[in-house]
Amino acid sequence: MSQKTYVEALREGMVLEMRKDPKVFLAGEDVGPFGGCFGQTQGMFAEFGPERVVDTPISETAILALGVGAASVGTRPIVELMFIDFLGVAMDELFNQAAKMRYMFGGKVLLPMVVRLPCGAGFSAAAQHSQCMEAWLAHIPGIKVVMPYTPADAKGMMIAAIRDNNPVVYIEHKALYGLVGEVPDGDYVAPIGKANVAREGNDLTLISWGAMVGKCLEAADALVKDKISAEVVDLRTISPLDKETILQSVKKCGRAVIVQEAVRTGGFAGEIAAVLAEEGFDYLNGPILRVTAPDTPVPFSPPLEAAYIPTVDKILAAVKSLY
Repeated sequence: MSQKTYVEALREGMVLEMRKDPKVFLAGEDVGPFGGCFGQTQGMFAEFGPERVVDTPISETAILALGVGAASVGTRPIVELMFIDFLGVAMDELFNQAAKMRYMFGGKVLLPMVVRLPCGAGFSAAAQHSQCMEAWLAHIPGIKVVMPYTPADAKGMMIAAIRDNNPVVYIEHKALYGLVGEVPDGDYVAPIGKANVAREGNDLTLISWGAMVGKCLEAADALVKDKISAEVVDLRTISPLDKETILQSVKKCGRAVIVQEAVRTGGFAGEIAAVLAEEGFDYLNGPILRVTAPDTPVPFSPPLEAAYIPTVDKILAAVKSLY
């Protein structure tokens, strides 16, 4: 194990796979000599050169189309959009091409591509650079969607995503880039489709993913003084969803609060609530609650943005309303 930041860990995952497999390459805006908008690709251009670390034009459509075409003929591209918010420009390439090509060709074409998408609020980057849109992506059959929280998972899920023969959307929250944690050295794979119980508990299940896992862990620490033992389930993967881990935790604990940074209406928390209502209703000793952002664009104003993002206090208030 080594101590690494989240951004160092995800970069290490890319570098290790590029050293191992010459078919892996990276493409996106400013991923080359500049080293990425948030430093995610520093040093990679110097090691692998312009043919494998490709600076692209400012065209999300071109970047994703490059990935689809390259993956379909046997390479393993990692394509990056600078912000998840820009994905709308290239949705046809993702949901009509990448997600459907293997299905429509009867499995004769593989699509081993990774789409990297930085997301999230907290930097006064305003409404067009701060969104969490994982629920939008979970609605597309044919792609896998991961959203790791820990540096270890940032590395392990990157390696798993690159090796997968299906399109994987890898969402990285910008607020996590500086998070430090233990990361296994060498070849390390974190499974796609398997949630992680980040903290054991007995009285209540807090369910989250991405940066909000940290808020849930803080809330669980604070609940100790109220003699409430909270279990924290980190989904890690949005699609395919690990329903078994969620249901087993709620069966043990009897209460559930789901926390997401995304806006409330149509958010992925609603899908988890539906799973609990349909498959775990008998386990529940109270209503399923959601802590989310409000249904509004992300504000630029720092005080308004702070009010927009779910907080530990909001999680605690939801938990205490169940008792």
